[in-house]
Amino acid sequence: MRIIITGSPGTGKTTIAKLLAKKLRCKLINEADFSLERGIAKWDHENAELEIPLGKLKKGLEKELEKHERVILEGHTLCEIKLNVDAVVLLRVHPEILQERLERKGYNEVKIMDNVFCEGIDYCKKHVYRRYNRSKIIEVKNEKGIKETLNTIIKELKGRGIC
Repeated sequence: MRIIITGSPGTGKTTIAKLLAKKLRCKLINEADFSLERGIAKWDHENAELEIPLGKLKKGLEKELEKHERVILEGHTLCEIKLNVDAVVLLRVHPEILQERLERKGYNEVKIMDNVFCEGIDYCKKHVYRRYNRSKIIEVKNEKGIKETLNTIIKELKGRGIC
């Protein structure tokens, strides 16, 4: 079972991925941690963001996927690369809710607006639907609660015979 969890920053990817990995007994790989540990990513101090070359990330993750039967990959740039996985969970949040979440997390105004804009124009959704067959995509709104979102994802995975 190989699953991607992606979506805009603030949609709950990390929280959901940790809980899902624990429940399904899967290895969890965060794209940022993976990229930093392997020297793929560099910190851009001027823009205060992690720069991850997508080609290098894809190659590194492909090798990692060969090593594991049960793995969850989590990160927002994963919508921009295609990997051999069983399912792609796309977490969504209404832009106004996303803005509130990012403000609470201490994001600066520019980053908040960038991410709210991306969610509003379905940036991750468009990329996921370009790269993956619809049968692999599980689109879930994470607005009511983590437990409900987690249960929805598990139900979808079971319904598709993935877990």
